Amino acid sequence: MSAATVTLKALMLGRPRLTLAVAESMTCGRVQAKIGEISGASDFFLGGLTAYSLAEKVRHLGVERAMARRVNCVSAQVAGQMACGVCRLFGSDLGLATTGYAEPVPAEGIEEPFAWWALAYRKRGKFLPLQTGRIVCPGARRIAAQTDVAEAVVAELLLYLRGLRAR
Repeated sequence: MSAATVTLKALMLGRPRLTLAVAESMTCGRVQAKIGEISGASDFFLGGLTAYSLAEKVRHLGVERAMARRVNCVSAQVAGQMACGVCRLFGSDLGLATTGYAEPVPAEGIEEPFAWWALAYRKRGKFLPLQTGRIVCPGARRIAAQTDVAEAVVAELLLYLRGLRAR
């Protein structure tokens, strides 16, 4: 277990104790796998969902169909809705989401892999997007792009938690 995963567990289990759920598209379960590598992850990780298609993002995560269709399910807004949706679905305090392109798609004008990620939180029963960001993976092949994004998203979660616990 890496120092980062030990730190993640400690930060999640601090006061107040937090729970996490994950919604993935571009990373195809890699964020969940990184969190699942942590011994005792079940103390804070409630689970996750990999939703590739628009229909599944709408059905399970509450993504707005018309908006998502316009951007081929890849935008900061879609990631934010996925993060809020996975919080709602699992009843977690925090939701983490990824959506993007794991490889170039010339027909869509996508020249390099990239992803949008979002972190959402539950406040007084409402789910709100907290942070979003874009990760670009120039020259990366499919699996490397998926892995790089998963690692970057977990690092962003750690940054957020460190800031929260420092207050």
